[in-house]
Amino acid sequence: MYLDHFGLREPPFRITPHTEFFFAGANRGATLDALIYAITHDEGIVKVSGEVGSGKTMLCRVLLERLPANVVTIYLATPSLSRDDILYALAAELHLPVPPSTRSAQIVRLLQEHLIALYAKGHQVVVLIDEAHVMPRETLEEIRLLSNLETNHHKLLQLVMFGQPELNDVLARHDMRQLKERITHNFTLGPLGREETADYIDFRLRAAGYKGASIFSPTAIGQLTGAAQGLTRRINILADKSLLAAYAAGRHDVGPEETKAAIEDCDFSVAAAPPSGRKAMLALAGGACLALLLALFLWLQGKPATTSIDSITATPAAAAALPVPAATAANPPPTPSATPPEPRTATLTEQRLAAGQAWLEHADDEHWFIQLRAMDAAQGEQIESFLQRLESQLPADQTRAYLGKRGNTPRLGIIFGEYESHAQASRAMAALPTEIQNSQPYLRQVKKLR
Repeated sequence: MYLDHFGLREPPFRITPHTEFFFAGANRGATLDALIYAITHDEGIVKVSGEVGSGKTMLCRVLLERLPANVVTIYLATPSLSRDDILYALAAELHLPVPPSTRSAQIVRLLQEHLIALYAKGHQVVVLIDEAHVMPRETLEEIRLLSNLETNHHKLLQLVMFGQPELNDVLARHDMRQLKERITHNFTLGPLGREETADYIDFRLRAAGYKGASIFSPTAIGQLTGAAQGLTRRINILADKSLLAAYAAGRHDVGPEETKAAIEDCDFSVAAAPPSGRKAMLALAGGACLALLLALFLWLQGKPATTSIDSITATPAAAAALPVPAATAANPPPTPSATPPEPRTATLTEQRLAAGQAWLEHADDEHWFIQLRAMDAAQGEQIESFLQRLESQLPADQTRAYLGKRGNTPRLGIIFGEYESHAQASRAMAALPTEIQNSQPYLRQVKKLR
């Protein structure tokens, strides 16, 4: 509808993954190159994780196009198959005639013989598994066993798993440790920052034929970045609606009015109501301390972060001074005691939140830090346990935490250090203890945290 109006030859913001619109910025191009290297150099199982709409499917499609001709690719778009069904699916993709009554062991033997024959002809076989986080446990175990198919020196089957962050949680389970140990490379598609969002929009427009000055104003980019939360699919939806609003208004640029209209038209731009009532609060708690719950509650209500964190977690005395719920008939007030209770010591979670808030007030936007982990804020016990393990491995004065969101779910990020350059931060990350590196840390700039 608006193509001629803006001088475009095709829609720039389709949500279907057209590979000519692959954006190599925001580390996507580097991840693609690393994937090609890992596959062509016999690097075992590779994992790519990213939030819904972060560009995993686009990356997978581009990877399929750019792998060398000697690489035989198998793309599994329905990973919720059973253990036996996935073997039949692989055999079908390799054009192996397998009767329906064939036993699993026989299929594995046929697969191995065929893979050896392909290897003898100079071919590699790679299986790309989309939505791997929904795979049943038994199917994941079969994937691990398939990774054992090899010659004396080379793997016969390369495996690349694409999944949402929940895939990391699945692999963190005790019964998945054997599979996790076989993953040689982990890649994460993080959200786009404000500058990267501007570059992404400009790239898509020019790939669609636009030749003029930037259409989206800096204010519009800022609004769109916040609403899209750095997810490329959401950026596409909002940018398309913004262009449509500008066209309807007869404008050749997009300002805050157009992006505001686009945001209001999208369901994902509407914040969920904060939890209310004793039942909802207990569901959110999940073992977390009362101070963290109250901080999250205030934050979800839209109160300033300095109020919800500083006034609660800055000191043990402040944490001890938290208001308590009014007494009810089912929960009468305790009998007064002559000895006042001792002040509660702040938990590690509270201490690191306070440290993160204080650090963020003066940290340089251009500096870098290491993102160690991000977890649902309701996982209070797991967060506290992870911080306790860090105590013996990293300097406590450089370990911090912050509150964020994934969609409408409160998240708590755990971060480490501050570095003047990306190279300095990379060297520091490479020097982290092995256990921490297994948690898949990555680098971020301070300005993206704000």
